[in-house]
Amino acid sequence: MLPISDSSSPESQSLKIPKTPDLLKRKNSFSSIQPYLSLHHPRTWFIVVVLSLQIFLLLMARSGPASVSHRRSHFPAPTYVAAAPSTDGDSQCGSGKVYVYDLPPIFNTELLQNCSELNPWVSRCEAFSNGGFGPKATGYAGIVPENLTHAWYWTDQFASEIIYHNRIMNYRCRTTKPESATAFYIPFYGGLALGKYLWRNYSAKDRDRHCEMMLRWVQNQPFWNRSNGWDHFTTMGRITWDFRRSNDDDWGSRCIYLPGMRNITRLLIERNQWDYFDVGVPYPTGFHPWTDSDVLTWQDFVRTRKRNTLYCFAGATRGFIKNDFRGVLLSQCYNESGSCRIVNCGGSKCANGSSAILETFLDSNFCLQPRGDSFTRRSIFDCMVAGSIPVFFWKRTAYYQYEWFLPGEPESYSVFIDRNAVENGTSIRGELEKIGKEEVRLMREKVIEYIPKIVYAKPNEGLVGIRDAFDVAMDGVLSRIKEQEGGYKW
Repeated sequence: MLPISDSSSPESQSLKIPKTPDLLKRKNSFSSIQPYLSLHHPRTWFIVVVLSLQIFLLLMARSGPASVSHRRSHFPAPTYVAAAPSTDGDSQCGSGKVYVYDLPPIFNTELLQNCSELNPWVSRCEAFSNGGFGPKATGYAGIVPENLTHAWYWTDQFASEIIYHNRIMNYRCRTTKPESATAFYIPFYGGLALGKYLWRNYSAKDRDRHCEMMLRWVQNQPFWNRSNGWDHFTTMGRITWDFRRSNDDDWGSRCIYLPGMRNITRLLIERNQWDYFDVGVPYPTGFHPWTDSDVLTWQDFVRTRKRNTLYCFAGATRGFIKNDFRGVLLSQCYNESGSCRIVNCGGSKCANGSSAILETFLDSNFCLQPRGDSFTRRSIFDCMVAGSIPVFFWKRTAYYQYEWFLPGEPESYSVFIDRNAVENGTSIRGELEKIGKEEVRLMREKVIEYIPKIVYAKPNEGLVGIRDAFDVAMDGVLSRIKEQEGGYKW
């Protein structure tokens, strides 16, 4: 593990605390007034009167209301409009409350303001608009109920940092009193900050800079020292491996390997199953219900939907991967065209969803979910939101990732077929046809039951009577921190 660089930079200079005067200067200042401190000197009484008046004014000032703002003037406050935080007696906050750090904008809102610079090829401004939900989806007429078209967006899979930040600023269990907080949220857009430097000729230092600066700032806050960070958490909007660079020549940043990040709980769309502080949260899908009624209407729609295809696959081969498993799945699908429906996602045709993908999932009983470029893929949640039953080939694709959000019994909502068996000739169609109609109905019902827990509601305040993925994540974080009061029990 490499140490954090102590070299000075413009960014680090702006985050340092000014040093106190040295002792020598203090001694010289005292000796310069020493001749005047005799009680027989007329100026002595003048000095006593002035000092007494200053002490009196200081005591009066301290008796007034204390300022709660300690922001540096060159970091203006974020422009979020937040609902009033909960009162101390709020019975809905049994696991405690969250204090949200007012990070300097360089770590979040300035990244969004410069959204055209986040990608070397295309502007990301539209993708991250609408509070992270992206532009309204089009082309869904006749595919989804007319009264639900408003709830569909072209949401980017890497938008969770923005979505969580907007929600937590309006969270019912947010507090503005850090001394009463159970947990401390760091609204750092680490994924956006990193994404800008992943391509072209940027250095490892460039990719690490924002995370190093953020940790220096957070570690300088008084409530960090209360626990050395074990009651702090953040959202990182990419997969965990993007933040686990071992060597300077490798991909990504070393943010998670930095010493200050060790005890911070991290909400990620893909976790390292061997790291307690990594928590897997659902990829954002395109469905963002506005009301409880939207959720119930959608659940009824997918429950009664007539499905004409046994199974489907939305994806493309990975030509750069030797013995690519997706190629095996596509081959079986093409050979079983009467039972399998394919959406070819070559290039970027399926980026952030498409009407063709949703329609295919709605029309199929099962959806094939091989690993993506990493072990997980957003398609898992697109498939389940459509009421289709996922078929997995790696247990790490979902079972070891999203324990807070998916049923504890994998067989109750999904099918697992060992990838080695498929590569050796096992028929996917044959395996799925062994499952009886009643069992399929029960599995689909379990998928539909869990839809609220894997979607992010549109209102910043959340839904009224239904807990969505954000609520589940907050409950989980607060519960685990509450259980570990006094520090993580290794």
